[in-house]
Amino acid sequence: MSRTPAKELRRGWTTGACATAAVRAALMMLWGEAVPAKVRITLPKGETPEFEIAHVRQGDGWAEAGVVKDAGDDPDVTHGAMVIARVTASAGGVVFRAGDGVGRVTMPGLPIPPGEPAINPVPRQMMTATAEDMAERLGESPDIEITVSIPGGQALAQKTWNPRLGIKGGLSILGTTGIVRPFSCAAWIASIHRGIDVARSNGLNHVAGCTGATSEKVVQELYDLPDVAMLDMGDFAGGLLKYLAKHPVPRITIGGGIGKMTKLAQGARDLHSGRSQVDFGRLAETLGEPEVRYMNTALQAYEIVGDRMADWVASAARERVRDMLPEEVSADTVVINRAGTIIARAGV
Repeated sequence: MSRTPAKELRRGWTTGACATAAVRAALMMLWGEAVPAKVRITLPKGETPEFEIAHVRQGDGWAEAGVVKDAGDDPDVTHGAMVIARVTASAGGVVFRAGDGVGRVTMPGLPIPPGEPAINPVPRQMMTATAEDMAERLGESPDIEITVSIPGGQALAQKTWNPRLGIKGGLSILGTTGIVRPFSCAAWIASIHRGIDVARSNGLNHVAGCTGATSEKVVQELYDLPDVAMLDMGDFAGGLLKYLAKHPVPRITIGGGIGKMTKLAQGARDLHSGRSQVDFGRLAETLGEPEVRYMNTALQAYEIVGDRMADWVASAARERVRDMLPEEVSADTVVINRAGTIIARAGV
């Protein structure tokens, strides 16, 4: 059976691209051009998409414009959110402010220092370049204050990693290319990396990566770890461990259910069901249980074999984790069942 999608997935635009388009429209208004229905911006790799302007307001010495974020076919929590930029004449170059729904950085380890609005470096560069380009073209001073807002952003931020990363009060303005690629792993893995950076900057000596919410709750309670120590690994064990190998923390715990941990034990680094599978023939040989060859799930195999399989999974998964890490990083594993009960541990 072909795994080709029925149709090509539609890409979208990052919050950083939307904010840049909003800045361009607001500056057109502030500097005397017509109120725009659409604007075109230049992305970091040279592409020039067009954005519809969905909101405009203007007052004495300021103007603002808004763009509704279109994330394409990606299940992005900010899809449909209004990204608003207000521009005001200022002094000393381009200054960024966090408006309603945009967070502020409160912990070290992110590419923006504590106290600053959570507007990442590339979106800042895009908005600054837009302001400088327009100022030169229109004979204006590029000294402006840019306030970015996302109404409802504080509630949306609770569905993101921002609270754990120490970003308080709302969303981040993100994007390195300006483009959202549907179901890309890049954004998730980047958030894992930022989680490790924040943990290191805050001096943590123990972090954990888990495959899901249940295993995460179990591991966090088991070791009484703070939220900032919990890395949202999901299926991306390899993405977490590869970065941790270059940016080590003294101790890592990997936790998960019997299915995904069995795949990790067999050497898989991406644990998604569409990208790796349990090798039941190999598992049967490893456990010396021929009937395991005919199982459909690791849980079925565990129900037949029992604790011996769980112990092997915990031990072998820990060995695979150790294979990717430097000697100075301590590693342990925790395997749970569907009820959230620990059925095996290794490395403790």
